[in-house]
Amino acid sequence: MGRNELPKEPYWDGPLSHPFYSKVVKRALDLLLALVLLIPGTVLMIPLAVWVKLDSKGPVFYRAVRGGYHNQPFRIFKFRSMVVDADKTGGCTAKNDSRVTRAGRIMRRLKLDELPQLFNIITGDMSFVGPRPELLLYTEQYTEEQQCIMWVRPGITDRSSIVYIAQDEIVGEEDPVANFERLILPEKNRLRVEYARNQSFALDAKLFCETILGVFRKAEDMRKENKE
Repeated sequence: MGRNELPKEPYWDGPLSHPFYSKVVKRALDLLLALVLLIPGTVLMIPLAVWVKLDSKGPVFYRAVRGGYHNQPFRIFKFRSMVVDADKTGGCTAKNDSRVTRAGRIMRRLKLDELPQLFNIITGDMSFVGPRPELLLYTEQYTEEQQCIMWVRPGITDRSSIVYIAQDEIVGEEDPVANFERLILPEKNRLRVEYARNQSFALDAKLFCETILGVFRKAEDMRKENKE
């Protein structure tokens, strides 16, 4: 594949649950909620941006290319949580990864680095709930069964985000990329396919609430650790 060529759009003619909900209702709900959260979200993002800038050298935002809706690559917005050019030394974050900044370590645990993805939702690249967008390296390897993942908008959270909330711990420190591909990626893809085939408002609401609860639990764990 040439440098400027986009990956071939996958063909999917299998069943996807609630296509009208996915394309129309969910998109409208995403846009409405994102606009409602934009002002309080921006108020929170301003001090986080200052923190990132003062904590380490480099840009405030990390804009990585990911496989998106209908396999159209897009740039996902995140607060930079690692040193500059960290992705050149490995695409998977390891346990106790030295590339993670001090601010980044806290933001990643509380998912605060994902806040700028409100702008991805407003532009239509993402949804609040949907398969987490993956590196093109992996989306280009999707099997025929897995192609349906690319036919729903990627999200800030999904079932795999909840199941693998401690992914860094699972991949360990030795060869994290190989461990990710062997121990985590196959199950993540299975969960993504399951979501794409069974998407519904009830499922989205459930995953959204579980994610919020998971973040609060992480915050409580951090409070206890600091107290000790």
